[in-house]
Amino acid sequence: MTGMFAISRAGHDKGQMYVVIREDDDFAYLADGKIRKLENPKKKKKKHLQIVKTDTDKVLQEKIVNGQIIYNEEIKRAVKLRTGGCDVKG
Repeated sequence: MTGMFAISRAGHDKGQMYVVIREDDDFAYLADGKIRKLENPKKKKKKHLQIVKTDTDKVLQEKIVNGQIIYNEEIKRAVKLRTGGCDVKG
């Protein structure tokens, strides 16, 4: 699940797309590069997320999984490309 796109299914950010930065037993830590940056990721229960299994950014996913340095701009660009530059909220 780490490095994949996820859409929030509950809460005030419902419909917002994020990238999963890391995860533990019940929670996933999310960043979008704009509001939620790598320095302060959103902690959200996994049951409140919908994982997007297609169209993953392979380079970004590989960097996250391997623990390489990533930047907020990379995450922001990947989310923007995935959503077509608009919010998923509908």
